[in-house]
Amino acid sequence: MKLNFTVLIEQGEDGAYIATVPSLKSCYTQASTMSELLEKVREVILLCLDVESDMPLTNKFIGVQQMEVAYEQA
Repeated sequence: MKLNFTVLIEQGEDGAYIATVPSLKSCYTQASTMSELLEKVREVILLCLDVESDMPLTNKFIGVQQMEVAYEQA
């Protein structure tokens, strides 16, 4: 069986790449390069599928929006 997942990729302040799979609980990983990240995210998806008792939801990806807000700490 083949499953498709949306993977969100961000880059932390330290330069590390961070991948999150929203449709799987606690499914995330990080790496120092994109090629290493893609390898690791495949592994973590398989691990998360092994632990999940229910089949994951297959949500349709619509888009991502980055938003800037002004914030003053009290």
